[in-house]
Order: sequence, then structure tokens, then C-alpha cells
Amino acid sequence: MKSVTIFVCVLCSTIGAMAQSISGQLSQYAQKEIKLEGFDGIKTYTIASVQTDLQGKFILSYTAVDYGMGYLITPESKPFLVLLSGENIEIAGTSLEFIETIKTTKSKENQWFEQFSQEHTKREQALSAWGYLEKLYASEALFSNQKAPSKAIQQELLRIKTEEATFLEALPKDSYARWFLPTRKLVSSVTTIAQYRPEEVPESIAAFRKLDYSDPRLYKSGLLKDAIEGHFWLIENSGQSFDQVLKDMKLSIDAILIKLGTHEKPLNVVTDYLFELLEKHSFFEAAEYLAVKVQSEVSCTIDANLARQLETYRAMKVGNTAPDIVLDSQYVLDSSQKYNSLSQVKAAYKLVVFGASWCPNCQSDYPALLGKYTSLQKEFDVEFIYVSLDSDRNQFKDYYKASPFFMYCDGKGWETQAAKDYYVFGTPTYLLLDANLKILVKLKSPEHLQSWLQTFGMKKRP
Repeated sequence: MKSVTIFVCVLCSTIGAMAQSISGQLSQYAQKEIKLEGFDGIKTYTIASVQTDLQGKFILSYTAVDYGMGYLITPESKPFLVLLSGENIEIAGTSLEFIETIKTTKSKENQWFEQFSQEHTKREQALSAWGYLEKLYASEALFSNQKAPSKAIQQELLRIKTEEATFLEALPKDSYARWFLPTRKLVSSVTTIAQYRPEEVPESIAAFRKLDYSDPRLYKSGLLKDAIEGHFWLIENSGQSFDQVLKDMKLSIDAILIKLGTHEKPLNVVTDYLFELLEKHSFFEAAEYLAVKVQSEVSCTIDANLARQLETYRAMKVGNTAPDIVLDSQYVLDSSQKYNSLSQVKAAYKLVVFGASWCPNCQSDYPALLGKYTSLQKEFDVEFIYVSLDSDRNQFKDYYKASPFFMYCDGKGWETQAAKDYYVFGTPTYLLLDANLKILVKLKSPEHLQSWLQTFGMKKRP
């Protein structure tokens, strides 16, 4: 009997360790659905969902697998963040639509989070105000000789910063809040620092570089995406020259990859998102650096789709010769344009465009291409070769029927051989080649084409 009792106690203890609950009462949210969501890298997943009872009461469970940050959400509300750190959590309020009414009645870590969030907002406001006064008293002759107020301002700035640091240092070292709160502070403060406290930019970039991007706590925090974006946004908006911005981005890429090491899953997630981010903001040199670095130095297995994207920068980097494109006459919009291949196009410059009639950005850029074609062709001897990824050729013909430049569409969409050969993953994609198909530059827009030609292009001889 004694052994049975011990077994039952151990079983109960194990179950308790495996599952915790979030319970509460939302007095104005009766008999409606409420969900608990968790974070997995840059994605989210549903942990549990339930319908509140007649009094708005609910209970949701989570396990050790969900350790990190989560959020409660209803169809009508914004997310309400909660720390899923192994505690049973209780909240009370009227509705998640009115987050200011929600109070945590049980869970030390969530109460710390609640307190810090409220106080941090006020501290940031105070720091901005005192920072403004500090600069005013230092720069204006009217105040510059007022030593006592200047000293008082500096003391108050130090006191506010010290008070917050003391609060964080007092948290238990093994608590999730001890790691999460300063990390969230770093991520959420980038715009404020760039605009109002630029002297803190180098320190903040250094802090981002120290982040361990393989840390499971970061992966489960909901901060991963914002950390990557904030890190590189801060570098972009640091007030440095473009060349220095690129150097700093490469240093940050090195720091991130060192931390990721052989951690396969986070390596793929972070690299994929960072690569997409750099391309989106036209930092092609930094994207190329990332691609080459991962392909040449990382020993982890790279996802097939990511590996193919990275290969873009090895195969299609500036200076390489682009693949020739077979231009089957039956798929050419204007049969009078007699080119059998890209290499047969007679022009000093060849702009290869991958787009589609269904692509919103292509639709925005197409009028600009039409407007610039004649003048750029006349001035620089450039020819446009537009490869459409439309799968409906009738739609292609209808949309591009007025095009004065070379249009090609075989109706295979993303399976078009040229798109595969050029490692095209998004539309529109622009590549400027010379007469011999040497890649000169990867462009981001028709305006970029015009700017590049006017800066580096050789004008057509009369």
C-alpha cells in the first residue's frame, strides 16, 4: 500500500510539473472563445482554446514545451502578452478589448512584467524630456552657464537609468523575466534611440550583436523577428555613410552566425528571414555576404529552398556571366521581334525583368518602365527583355499588349526555365547585363536603373 501511495504522489507531481494553467474572469466577455497562442521562431501556434462561461471565467493549460512568451487573444481584441514560465497564472478584468482593465492576480513573473512595462513607459517619457533639457542647457547661451540645473538634470537621468537597472538585477537569475525584460527593452527602443538618443546607437548595436540567436528563450519569446529587424534598422538609420552601414551589417552578420553555430533549426530560420529582409531593403551586397558566408562556412544542413535562394548570390553575383535565355518565338508577344535568345539581342545594355500581371509591385513599376524605355534606349542603347511569370497567357497578352519592348511568356509561371536559371524568388526582379551578358548590377526599381545608367552608363554614340 505504501508503494502505491508513493507512486500516486510521484505521478501527481509529474503531471503538475508538466502542465500549468492560465485562468481568470473577464466580466464582460461571457460565452465567447478565448485562445492562448505561443511563439515558435517567427511563427505562432495555438496552445489551447476554450469558451468562457456565463460569468466570463476560463481555464487554459500549457506545458513545458510552451515555456517562453504567449498571448491571450479573442476575435475582438489585440494580443495580451503572458509569461509562460511554469507558474499557474490568474488574471481578472472586464475584457481583452480593454487591456488597461486586466490585472494579474497570481504569478510573480507576470506581475514583474506588468510592473516593468508600466514603469518603463513612464521612464522612457521622462528620459526623453530630461534628455531634451540636457541638450538645451548645453547648447543655448541663455542656459549654458546654469551649472546647478545642468548637474541636476544629469543626476536625474542617472537616477532613472539606475533605478530601472536595479529592478532588473533584483529579479531571480533563473527567471524568464530576468532575461526577457531587458531583451524586450532593447528591441522596443530602437526608434526612440535613433530619433532622440543617437549617442546610444553604438551601444545598442553592440547589445544586438551580443544576443544569442540560438537561445531557446529568444526563439520562444516572440522577439526574434523584431530583434533581427530592429538590429539592422538601427544600423541603416545610424547616420553613417552607406559604405560604413554595409561594413556594420557584415560585422553583425558575422556576430549572428557565430552565435548560431551548429544549431540547425534557428540557423535556417534566422538566415532565411535575414536574407529576405536584406533583399527587401535592397542591401544586396550584405545579402550576398550572408549567402556566401553561410554556404562556405556553415556546417549545418540548410533547407533546400533556402539553399537555392542563397545560391542566387553565388551564381548571379555581379561580374558573373548570366545564363542565356532561349526565346521561343511562339511565346513572344510581338512576332515581329526576331530574337531566338537573349545573347542575340543587339544592345550595349540588357535589362532582364521578371514580373507578372498579377504582381502588385510589377503593376506599380510597369508604367515607369514604359515611361523610361524610349529615352533610356535612345541615350544608352539599353534593351528591355521582360520575362513574364504569368500562367495564363491570355491574361499576359491582355495586360502587356501595349508594351514597346520585348515581352516573353511561356505560361509556365515559376517553372519557366529562365526563372529557374536566374534563381528568381520574387517579382519584380531586375538584372542589368552588358552586351555579353555580364551581370552589372541587381536593381530594385526602374528609377534605380535610370540612376545607375546616368551615373555609370556609357552613352550611345551619335
